[in-house]
Amino acid sequence: MMREIYTKKEIEQLSDCTLCPRECGVDRFSGGKGYCGADAGLNIASICIHRGEEPPISGPDGICNIFFSGCNLRCIYCQNFEISRPGISSENYTFEAALDKITSILEGGIKAVGFVSPSHVIPQVRALVREIRKRGLRPVTVYNTNSYDKPEVISENEELIDVYLPDLKYVTPEIAQEYSDAAAYPEVALAALREMYYQKGSVLHTDDKGRAEKGILIRHLVLPGHAEESKRVLKRIAEELSPGVSLSLMSQYYPIPEIKDHTILNRTLYKAEYESVIEVMKSLGFRNGWIQDLNSNLNYRPDFKNTHPFE
Repeated sequence: MMREIYTKKEIEQLSDCTLCPRECGVDRFSGGKGYCGADAGLNIASICIHRGEEPPISGPDGICNIFFSGCNLRCIYCQNFEISRPGISSENYTFEAALDKITSILEGGIKAVGFVSPSHVIPQVRALVREIRKRGLRPVTVYNTNSYDKPEVISENEELIDVYLPDLKYVTPEIAQEYSDAAAYPEVALAALREMYYQKGSVLHTDDKGRAEKGILIRHLVLPGHAEESKRVLKRIAEELSPGVSLSLMSQYYPIPEIKDHTILNRTLYKAEYESVIEVMKSLGFRNGWIQDLNSNLNYRPDFKNTHPFE
């Protein structure tokens, strides 16, 4: 299955998969039997122009986002739940068909390619970037990740990835276990972030139109009932990395159907909760970043049954 697109090392990685911290050890060429549910194919759920990312990520014209199916976390509130659960079918892209669609978007004037939820499909990401460059295109490459990544795997991306767009979801293991089935998430994610920071530094470099060209932009989604955890997350970023990093503090949470009866997560964010986190962000000295309007939860509800999930 698509062995010809991979390097020898990538074939070995997919044949005994320990790419992410789950370290399932499965043969991905024999099917999607690991935690993420992804096989050795592309596992692409959607390729589209997305205009709803942070301003330096989308730029004035949007970014060509490649959404992968499957995930190495089980966030019970996942906003992309339609494509993140194991067993979800992907678009049946051949390697050439996927590249043709990406190439067409780039040649239409889009300057960046985003790889969304790539932690479990890093060989696929690398193969796509290599071939895009062989076609004579050099878009800005964005690694849009939940941060449940191994630092040693991230270190291999330095020459392929221009901009890291990682989450830091939690710093409390018990919350990480309850909500994402990953008690080790805080230590794993922080180690991955340190590697990304080591590669790119604290400055998010942009072009004359404000489009990100190199750097790191850390995202954090404030969850209802968990403002104090969000404040701890921001404090850890300031201490472990720098308050000079670019930060995206998101208020776009909304309860998906699966958790409509959850006692905490069954509502949107209160204004007072979000504003209290913003105040801590300011007090910690963060000076480069973005906040959202509280009504943003009405605008970020993708429907992956559509050709364009965000329109």
